[in-house]
Formats: sequence, structure tokens, C-alpha cells
Amino acid sequence: MSGRTTPKVAVVMGGPSAEREVSLVSGRECANALRAEGYQVTELDAGQDLAERLRALAPDVVFNALHGRWGEDGCVQGILEWLGIPYTHSGVLASALAMDKERTKDVYRAHGLPVVPSLLADKSEVCARHVMAPPYVVKPYNEGSSVGVYIVQEAANGPPKLAEDMPDTVMVEAYAAGRELTTTVMGERALTVTEILTEGWYDYDAKYTEGGSKHVCPADIPQEIFDLCMDYAVTAHKALGCKGVSRTDYRWDAARGVEGLVLLETNTQPGMTPTSLSPEQGVAVGLSFGQLCAWMVEDASCLR
Repeated sequence: MSGRTTPKVAVVMGGPSAEREVSLVSGRECANALRAEGYQVTELDAGQDLAERLRALAPDVVFNALHGRWGEDGCVQGILEWLGIPYTHSGVLASALAMDKERTKDVYRAHGLPVVPSLLADKSEVCARHVMAPPYVVKPYNEGSSVGVYIVQEAANGPPKLAEDMPDTVMVEAYAAGRELTTTVMGERALTVTEILTEGWYDYDAKYTEGGSKHVCPADIPQEIFDLCMDYAVTAHKALGCKGVSRTDYRWDAARGVEGLVLLETNTQPGMTPTSLSPEQGVAVGLSFGQLCAWMVEDASCLR
């Protein structure tokens, strides 16, 4: 997008996913930042008429601030490819791959990236018996932001009672003990490593409620682990075919050293709220929030 004067940017947000409210906050923050950077910005709440509204608006770029299913899993990306509108973040294939947690792990394994054992199972079976020796984690295989995550402790008397709105197929993975770490990749450059400190599990509230977690950026960890996080994040970004900005999350069991570092997932559309990790990492390496958003607009394209 370089060379254009005051490009028209449509910030697409909201949508029908379980992460709608977070997406609205992300979208508004990004829209305000882009206006301050000199862009012409229109905010669009994504509904079933999104394609028609985009045709009428004819933006130069779509800033995709959607989170969760439909907006982060390749669906909206396919619409934007069809319409021929340059857009931010990853393309159809990378978005679909990264949203499917088990297929993401298949890609990790193929590229030598460390993960914990996991499997896909019927919801009814998971509710009836332990399909894996505790401790383990049960979660949707195609949602983000810690939506619908259950931790089954070693002392659990029985299998978890999953909510009715959990999908028929869920992911079950061995519980990874240790410290929460994360690294953002911008283009093909890893920014830094953040440690996330919470009272308990880094769940939805801890992620998006002010004061719900503390971020130590850069993380106070051994240089060897720091460097591995940076390297693994870039490898995951490239292996999945990500574009723009992505963020890879880890658990690190310090008692096990290098062997204790495992990848959890790669987020192709990290949160862009005031409490979000990727904007903080941008600031840590000298990029203001506005500069980060502007870079993403300038990086936008079709055929991603």
C-alpha cells in the first residue's frame, strides 16, 4: 500500500463469534489509532451483509479486527480474496490451519517444534470417562481466547462436565505445567518474549479484564529459553504460512530446562486491546500502537 495518500481503511470487527465483545474493543482501538496516523477509517460490524457493505464502501484495505470463528478461520479471508480487497493478517489457508488446534500441532511436529501429547475425541466420550490420564486440558479445537477451556486436575474424581455449547468434537491435551510465555512475530521478525503472570489459569477474564494478569516484558528468563521462544515463533509463523502479525504461546517448566518449553498455539489475529500482548511487545521494541497498526495496513494484500 506504500505511496497512496490517505488510504481508505475499513476496520471489520464484531461478528457472530464467541469473541465478539473483544473484537469490538480491538476494532475500535485500531480504528482510533489509524485515524491518528492519518488514514480514512470506517468501522464495520461484520454481519451476513458484509460483502455487500464492502462493495459499496470500496475501501483500499480491510483491517481485520475479528476474533474467533468466521473472522479468524479463513471464512472472511475468502470473501476478501473474492472481492479483491487487500487485507491484514494471514490468508485463507494459514488462518484455517492455525484455528484448528490439532492440525496446528501436526504442522509443529513436522517442523520439529515441541508440543504435548493431544487427541481429538467425541464430547460424549470425554464426559463419560478419562480419555487421557489426568492432568489434562479439554478445549474446543477451533476457538481462541481460552474460550471453553477445562482443566482436569490429577486429583479429579471423574471426567469433566462440559457445557452444552461445547462442540461435538473437542481437543484433549496433556496439561503443560510451568510459566506462560508468548512471542509476537511481525512480518518475519520476532519482537520479544513476554511472561504472563496470573493468579490461576490464563483464561478469558485474565486476558481481557484490566488487572486480570501482569505482563513482564521482556520476560525475565534464561537467554537460552528467550532465544528459543524467538526462534520457535518465527518457525511456527513460516510453517503455518502466516502473514502480517501472529503470536505464539508457550508453557515453560523451568525445572526441565530446554526440554520444558512447549508450544501451545499460534494466534493469527492477536488481540489489539489496551491489555493485549502484541501491542505491548511492539512498544517494547520501539513501535507505538499507531505505528504497529499502520504497518499492518501497509503490509496488507490479497493472495496471502
